[in-house]
Amino acid sequence: MDPELAAEASLRAPNGAPHDRFVASYRARMGYRAEPLAPPAITDVEGAIDIHCHAHEGQQDALAVAQLASASGMGGLLFKSIVGRDRTDVVGPAGVVREVERDLAAWSESTGVPPTRLWSGWITSFTRGRGMLEACRANLDDGVSAVWMPVFRSANTLSKVGGPPAWWGEAGDWSDPLPWDRALAVGEYTLDERGRLKPEYREVFRMAADAGVMVSFAHGTHEEIFAMADAVRDLGITRAVVDHPFSPFIDLSVAQLTQLAAAGVYLNFTYDEISPLLGVDPKRMADAIRRIGTDHVTLSSDAGEPLFPNTVEAMRLIRAHMRAFGLTDEQVHQISVVNPGRLLDA
Repeated sequence: MDPELAAEASLRAPNGAPHDRFVASYRARMGYRAEPLAPPAITDVEGAIDIHCHAHEGQQDALAVAQLASASGMGGLLFKSIVGRDRTDVVGPAGVVREVERDLAAWSESTGVPPTRLWSGWITSFTRGRGMLEACRANLDDGVSAVWMPVFRSANTLSKVGGPPAWWGEAGDWSDPLPWDRALAVGEYTLDERGRLKPEYREVFRMAADAGVMVSFAHGTHEEIFAMADAVRDLGITRAVVDHPFSPFIDLSVAQLTQLAAAGVYLNFTYDEISPLLGVDPKRMADAIRRIGTDHVTLSSDAGEPLFPNTVEAMRLIRAHMRAFGLTDEQVHQISVVNPGRLLDA
């Protein structure tokens, strides 16, 4: 075989179709240029606000990543999770983040580096033995800036990846994905038998609307997501988010995302999606953002675990990937600085 034909054949899938991702990725990486990297400094994140940052047990240290974000000129971090959120001497995550803010301010005073802004979020599953509405009210009164619907305890999550059996009173380390009926029985699901938001979850949306805070649809099924979008419309909520829309948990089509954006819901694409763990094609993400438009799109990290870069580097990476695959500087600025700022009133 001709060497050139052999080389081309090696880039084709078994069905003869070109490996479009390989070709597009190589073109992007060879054509993209940015400010030269000078580790350990992280550049090209100036003003960026990460609305999905993790720092709970076994993950990145909240103060350390806040210091790095400050030194890198980021606009702020919203902690979806953080070590100590279940401490008995504070109401919840807002109190823990205030302590991080205090320590960050002391560090800033000693170094002369302006501190980045910090916000806290609360997940409806973390009630600390109280009723969900009581816990929601306490956390909103304490100052959280975002509320997440069920995440890893949701029926959708349990049906996709399983979970610790201790959550439903059984032994074992991690279960296989649960059959849907079982996931519904032991997990959290926001809809009633008529496919409408259960009264307690609708009340959470109402409380979030009254407080003016961001609300995330978290790991909801498609049916849950569109029911939540109805609540957003009915309650006049302007700070609603679908997280990691291309992840296996959510897996929405561009047509569905366009519909949600038209309803005023923000689509929060994450580094997690394009990481090796989930493997979403960054070109697919960038193409989708261009088709949907940037008015209701955000970028965030969803980082914190040791298998990810730290949040600041993850924000640099997702911004760089989106530019490399065709978004303009202005578009990247809007979806990583301007739009997240709107969600947090920054």
